[in-house]
Amino acid sequence: MSRMIFVNLPVADLARSRAFLEALGAVNEPRFTDETAACMTLSESIHVMLLTHDKFRHFTPRPIADATAGSEVLLCLSSDSRESVDSTVEQAVAAGGAADPSPKQDYGVMYGRSVADPDGHIWEIMWMDPAAAAQGASAVHDAIATAL
Repeated sequence: MSRMIFVNLPVADLARSRAFLEALGAVNEPRFTDETAACMTLSESIHVMLLTHDKFRHFTPRPIADATAGSEVLLCLSSDSRESVDSTVEQAVAAGGAADPSPKQDYGVMYGRSVADPDGHIWEIMWMDPAAAAQGASAVHDAIATAL
């Protein structure tokens, strides 16, 4: 079996958070969804487990962070084009998100925006020119240095 990642996020309103992730292109996996959790599939290997606060507390003794007050994690999803970045953010806003809590990033070879979900978790949506991606980090660093 190939490795998968399950990102577990505490959410205040499961239905609202599920609608938000569906706007980002996730599909619900009903076999692992009930009134306390929703498994949202982004790809064959990437899943987001939305957990009510009570359910989340079963997995950790630590307090649940207030994602609207501090940064706990940055989640980044790739996109196929600059236009797709913008349309994904627009769809996420229509589903209850807040656009651009972080500054837009436009470095020519890399373009990104962000959206905060209803619980304040920041989702970055980014596109990178395939030729620049093939060159690796140096192409991105050069583009950023030129833009600044």
